[in-house]
Amino acid sequence: MAHDPKLPTHAHGADATLNTSENDAFWSILERRLSRRGLLRGGAVATAAAALPLGLVGCGDPEGPTGLDTEPLAPADTATPTAPADTVAPQPEPAAPALGFAAVPKGLQDYVRVPAGYTALVLTALGDPIDAGTKPYANDGSDGEFAKRIGDHGDALAYFPIPRGSQSATDGLLVQNHEALTDIYLHPAGPTNSPIDDKTATGPRPLAEVVKEQEAHGVSALRIRKSLAGKWAVDRTFPGNTRWHVNTEMVLSGPAAGSTQMVTKLSPDARTCFGTLNNCGNGVTPWGTYLSGEENWGTYFTRGDDAAADAARDKKLARYGIAAKNVDPVAKTAPGNYRGWDRAEGGSDLQKRFDCTLTASSAEGDFRNEPNHFGYVVEIDPYCPGVPAKKRTALGRMAHEGSWFGPVVPGKPLVVYMGDDSRNEYVYKFVSAALWNADDAAAGMAAGDKYLDAGTLYVAKFHADGSGEWLRLSKDNSALSAFEDLADIVINVRAAADAAGATKMDRPEWGGVNPKTGEFYVTLTNNSLRGTTGPAVDAANPRSYEDLKGTTSQKGNVNGHILRLCETGNEGAATTLRWDVYLFGAESSADPALVNVSGLTAENDFSSPDGLWFDRRGVLWIQTDDGAYTDVTNCMMLAALPGHVGDGGEVIVGAQRTFAGKKATPESVKRFLVGVPGSEITGVDMTPDLKTMFVNIQHPGETGTLEKFQSNWPSMTSDDAAVTGAPTNRPRTATIVITRADGREIGA
Repeated sequence: MAHDPKLPTHAHGADATLNTSENDAFWSILERRLSRRGLLRGGAVATAAAALPLGLVGCGDPEGPTGLDTEPLAPADTATPTAPADTVAPQPEPAAPALGFAAVPKGLQDYVRVPAGYTALVLTALGDPIDAGTKPYANDGSDGEFAKRIGDHGDALAYFPIPRGSQSATDGLLVQNHEALTDIYLHPAGPTNSPIDDKTATGPRPLAEVVKEQEAHGVSALRIRKSLAGKWAVDRTFPGNTRWHVNTEMVLSGPAAGSTQMVTKLSPDARTCFGTLNNCGNGVTPWGTYLSGEENWGTYFTRGDDAAADAARDKKLARYGIAAKNVDPVAKTAPGNYRGWDRAEGGSDLQKRFDCTLTASSAEGDFRNEPNHFGYVVEIDPYCPGVPAKKRTALGRMAHEGSWFGPVVPGKPLVVYMGDDSRNEYVYKFVSAALWNADDAAAGMAAGDKYLDAGTLYVAKFHADGSGEWLRLSKDNSALSAFEDLADIVINVRAAADAAGATKMDRPEWGGVNPKTGEFYVTLTNNSLRGTTGPAVDAANPRSYEDLKGTTSQKGNVNGHILRLCETGNEGAATTLRWDVYLFGAESSADPALVNVSGLTAENDFSSPDGLWFDRRGVLWIQTDDGAYTDVTNCMMLAALPGHVGDGGEVIVGAQRTFAGKKATPESVKRFLVGVPGSEITGVDMTPDLKTMFVNIQHPGETGTLEKFQSNWPSMTSDDAAVTGAPTNRPRTATIVITRADGREIGA
């Protein structure tokens, strides 16, 4: 996830406004995160025959074995052997519970705060080895071998029970994205000759540093197990623990595969690519694979003065923030995340490819098309890591946040919702050509080939009366006649959405589907341009105001809000919808007529909603990535019991008419967790029994220096994440495990 550039930030990707079309403005992002029990309830999941093969050879291959080997594995905790996997049959869906915990107060403490009666323990952290042969992380910048270590900036995560298809709450694979880096802590004295902090930096970069940075990005999958004593730990003896990173070979799949726009020196056939980058949000498929979204990938590229050589290419690249002379076309500054990987001393084409300047006589001789290999939804089968990951190009190329499935119904198409996380970009929906067959729940990556490579991509247009429509992005839309073919559309989907007439939105972030109503909830994190130098307020983005952080003025939609949407007839493939605003982020003391429209109190006020996830009971978990309220409180996670679209009514915010849900109460929305200074709270999932929660504390202390840390969390000398770190600790992104002392369900 990326901060609004007008708010404090350190190593996040640039969030320049790259949409200069005349389309009307609005925001929305959709998530359809399918619970495994919800899938079972819909007849979608068939239990796989076994669990992950130790050899991993041929796993998921239609011509080879599938499922997991049943050989016993080493216990997760040698002192207290792991309990057998819980494979009981699914139980009926529980009713939505009351939020049975006392709200956590706001605070600026350097430890993770959770409600009384709960414990938060560190499970893994940046640099931890994923196998038994890699030495422990020294946390002084000296460590290498990041292909065998936990990456940095853990973001979206998901728990996959072992065996595949089971409901095990004691044994599973924890899969997480590694979005970006806090570069200063990764090396002994910070990065060498890197423009990440010094835009004027030049000269060669040490190859070892560059490879470390590349390998610290991507995705990881680790087996974790719960001992009889109740302690979770990584099983480092498990051969299926895997890292996918910037240099991992992958497959291009869908309509863009084989296109001339995908040809590069390393991929002359335009069907192979290398690596995944800036992975942010995620998704879980009905067939039990993991979807990872590539978000701010464009800012990793440099480009020379080649605009005059190909005007059409220049326009396409600039739409993704990759302008000639390496200068942002709107902000007129260097990209925010460029790290100088192309300048690695002694580097191979795996490093040189991040210079996409047109230098050769044909695409086979340079990396002019390398940016076209990024910006997709990447499908990974964590149970079968030997099967190559695939970039599903039919879902479009953008700054993907996450990708979430709509209701899975046999005999109907699958629907995937996506957001392009940048100001004034769009919300998309993909509808599969194939109709869902529950037998495919055990098909692995072959199911992805069937459902994610062919279908129709739509972009959203929203109206001031609370209605909306989905616009088709295909050659049969006359507005897209200038595009050569479907490959051209999906590779340049932002321009296609411009031409179709989609509505501009404010940084579409995460979303979730309410299992009780089938409605979509989406976060609009913030927008410093709303009503200032950017688009005017509208019904779905009705606030533009001034907020003071100390003596610093912040303007626009400072605190963000959450929308919810329902498709016409509750059909995911419908082409019309309705929406309202579920919650407006605000300080509790803010003006109720313009800012605190939802009536937030000290128990539940928040700013910049970002991560969003529904558990199967209908509890909504809201996470923040904020720079506006951090003089008062660190970022946080809240629990909520939402209603439905239309449970409130028409309201006037300032002078803007809009539609808002019923006001929040301390009983319907409560603060559950407060993080540490500089951190974002992101990524959340639970075990199927709802008794263990996994959450990422991303980039703690990110604005600190080696001379003065902003945070020392976590203390790696203690299992208790609530202990303040030692003063010498470099802060580390970490995954925490939250449980209740009484062993009951989280949040209820």
